[in-house]
Amino acid sequence: MPPPADIVKVAIEWPGAYPKLMEIDQKKPLSAIIKEVCDGWSLANHEYFALQHADSSNFYITEKNRNEIKNGTILRLTTSPAQNAQQLHERIQSSSMDAKLEALKDLASLSRDVTFAQEFINLDGISLLTQMVESGTERYQKLQKIMKPCFGDMLSFTLTAFVELMDHGIVSWDTFSVAFIKKIASFVNKSAIDTSILQRSLAILESMVLNSHDLYQKVAQEITIGQLIPHLQGTDQEIQTYTIAVINALFLKAPDERRQEMANILAQKQLRSIILTHVIRAQRAINNEMAHQLYVLQVLTFNLLEDRMMTKMDPQDAQRDIIFELRRIAFDAESEPNNSSGSMEKRKSMYTRDYKKLGFINHVNPAMDFTQTPPGMLALDNMLYFAKHHQDAYIRIVLENSSREDKHECPFGRSSIELTKMLCEILKVGELPSETCNDFHPMFFTHDRSFEEFFCICIQLLNKTWKEMRATSEDFNKVMQVVKEQVMRALTTKPSSLDQFKSKLQNLSYTEILKIRQSERMNQEDFQSRPILELKEKIQPEILELIKQQRLNRLVEGTCFRKLNARRRQDKFWYCRLSPNHKVLHYGDLEESPQGEVPHDSLQDKLPVADIKAVVTGKDCPHMKEKGALKQNKEVLELAFSILYDSNCQLNFIAPDKHEYCIWTDGLNALLGKDMMSDLTRNDLDTLLSMEIKLRLLDLENIQIPDAPPPIPKEPSNYDFVYDCN
Repeated sequence: MPPPADIVKVAIEWPGAYPKLMEIDQKKPLSAIIKEVCDGWSLANHEYFALQHADSSNFYITEKNRNEIKNGTILRLTTSPAQNAQQLHERIQSSSMDAKLEALKDLASLSRDVTFAQEFINLDGISLLTQMVESGTERYQKLQKIMKPCFGDMLSFTLTAFVELMDHGIVSWDTFSVAFIKKIASFVNKSAIDTSILQRSLAILESMVLNSHDLYQKVAQEITIGQLIPHLQGTDQEIQTYTIAVINALFLKAPDERRQEMANILAQKQLRSIILTHVIRAQRAINNEMAHQLYVLQVLTFNLLEDRMMTKMDPQDAQRDIIFELRRIAFDAESEPNNSSGSMEKRKSMYTRDYKKLGFINHVNPAMDFTQTPPGMLALDNMLYFAKHHQDAYIRIVLENSSREDKHECPFGRSSIELTKMLCEILKVGELPSETCNDFHPMFFTHDRSFEEFFCICIQLLNKTWKEMRATSEDFNKVMQVVKEQVMRALTTKPSSLDQFKSKLQNLSYTEILKIRQSERMNQEDFQSRPILELKEKIQPEILELIKQQRLNRLVEGTCFRKLNARRRQDKFWYCRLSPNHKVLHYGDLEESPQGEVPHDSLQDKLPVADIKAVVTGKDCPHMKEKGALKQNKEVLELAFSILYDSNCQLNFIAPDKHEYCIWTDGLNALLGKDMMSDLTRNDLDTLLSMEIKLRLLDLENIQIPDAPPPIPKEPSNYDFVYDCN
């Protein structure tokens, strides 16, 4: 007979005593359980004690999290959070440097636990730490020659504890003084400072900027881009990551009118080329965190284009001169007519003819073509850049098309406007960066005007594809679809430079796109006859079983997930895997992203599959209903899922990408006996069914399969040919 669901078997340790094996009744108050444990070891004043996990987390057991205790968990009897907080509050004010250092080390470790953090904060512990940072720095500077390691460690532990305590979101960031901000900024501005101090200082500045508008203004006054640049030129990727995170935070929170000014400063300081040299092309792999920060910087840089993208052209605006300039460069303005009485009409007629050759929709007043947003004035900016910086290519395209028949002409003006709009959609110009995306493109860090250069490559591609398709004006939308496919396929290969991107596009000619489409179409349309559909129906269950086994095998391998919080810099990792017998989910926290297989003994927590009540996704997940920055993020919502078990208990996930999300939701649904409904399952089913059908029909190549089965022959007139075995 299985034990009652409310009884949990655990081991409890106490220093200097043998561990106790004990059954905990989850219905009993936690204070009663602690009293029972204390009585067993003859310890008085049970209210001064608490239970905590004996693993590396050392988290306290509370009424809120006690349901996370599983059979076989090892707990430790220890002093209560309130007592511990009081003792540490006194110890960190000790006059003995060694005692103070040890106390700060313990505080940095314990502050990760929200229960302890709450007690320490209640004692006004945050104010004490800020005072220590403000006042202790002078002493640190005076004594650093004598006791540099000791004071460096002390400051590092102080800042670590501060970061961990603030991470819980209990105290508002708006409460800090200018003096404290100046001190933290001074650590970042120093040329030679301990790595751990620099790390924590950058993390604090990032959080200040992201969490408070007032602090953003104060930090922006203390920190300049020039002071941050040297940290990018080092070899420590973690410091580089924190530095780019601070730049991103300043960029993100800057008022609209300040962003372009800040972008100009970044260009002056050659931030792009420094990142390209010391980060992207450094002789080491880029980790996920750095990839995310580079992606954020890429998005924020492209978002500077949003203002021009959403600006309509005023037909009476002085910027009409840009259109005149486009015409002048293309046709080198034949000799201007004299100001005779008929010259104005002659000039209008000539301009109208030239604007038609340039491919504008409105030949009389091309400014009207730029009243649609997006792309607005951004399209005109791109056209002028192309005309000035790639003049030969521009003139060639315009003259080539103006010499063709009207119906075969590729309209440069209309193409440029639609292409700019398409590129803005591909790069999601104007959208906020995702919390989880790492999709940065190295080629955009190789040029100061990367978007304009991107456009120049793509407009030449469009003209080439138009010729290859022998398109007419009616085929305009078809050409744009092909160009979009070419660009998207080339971007997925993550070219390292714009030249490499250009060569990828050379290999993706219209003929090649047709082959790819034909291959994909064959997979979808080849087997639509009734006999084939019946065969598909027959073999589909075994294909689904194959997919199910693959999903479960992937769950057995396990996946590393992130614990996202308000300050992404201190992300924690945790790992979850299914047991080989498919009966238990093992999970636990990790210090860092695993490089190889995660040992079984490092995953202390268990969840029996039999206890799972449901799997929910997206907005239905408990952690997506909570207030916070992630709530509004569409991409995070699309990667979120939760396992609901017991009463009001859940295990919350945010998948690293869409593929892992599909693998896990499919696998969990398969464990619960439900259908696998993900897009990945549909794609896998189509692919595997198509392959299986092709294999089974190999012997029938070039044989016409009839739509109806052959007729059953008439019965024979006699059965004399039948052999009687009796």
